[in-house]
Amino acid sequence: MRVLVVEDEVKMAGLLKRGLEEEGYAVAVAPDGQEALWLTSEDTFDAVVLDVMLPDMNGFEVCQQMRAAGRWSPVLMLTARDAVADRVTGLDAGADDYLAKPFSFAELTARLRALVRRGAPERPVVMRLGGLSLDPATHRVDRRGTSVDLTSKEFALLEYLMRHPGEVLTRTRLIEHVWDFAYDGDSNLVDVYIRYLRDKIDRPFGADSIQTVRGAGYRMREEPVDAAADTG
Repeated sequence: MRVLVVEDEVKMAGLLKRGLEEEGYAVAVAPDGQEALWLTSEDTFDAVVLDVMLPDMNGFEVCQQMRAAGRWSPVLMLTARDAVADRVTGLDAGADDYLAKPFSFAELTARLRALVRRGAPERPVVMRLGGLSLDPATHRVDRRGTSVDLTSKEFALLEYLMRHPGEVLTRTRLIEHVWDFAYDGDSNLVDVYIRYLRDKIDRPFGADSIQTVRGAGYRMREEPVDAAADTG
């Protein structure tokens, strides 16, 4: 089993390498993000142990770039930061598990064994509708080859709409799936975010992807209406 350890602290990297080799793993070490990206592009690893705090780029960026490049080795992120927001950021970047420092080596190896048994996750399918495409793995949205920047909530809303093309989705259902089952705020929040989406994915392209169904909710057109003919 081949494991890549991405850790800039020489002492910690050495301890991890030595300990994992004693567990029977073949271990490569990268001291920074660029080296890690190069190694994962040149070789296949059964797992990656990735520190968040690196000198050139953080571990979240490394993980995101790995996934964008189609590298799907399971990633265990290590960090001294254990705030919920950091764990969410890591998982959203494509990490499979998260371990806060200080940790016991026994727990690290147990989590690593679980990840290796599970194997590399299957790459999520890129969704396409007319000239609009959404990649759940890299959080990338394109319209006719032009990248569209969305916030996390805008992305989640568009993804849910695109997973149910032609289906009328009520505001309540959208809130439950995109925000939170416990959310008890004004359902006008959905209308606001639909407007944000239209301003980004439709109007600049002369398109009409999201249809308002009066009194019911919203529907993603199965064949979005574009002023310019879609070729994608």
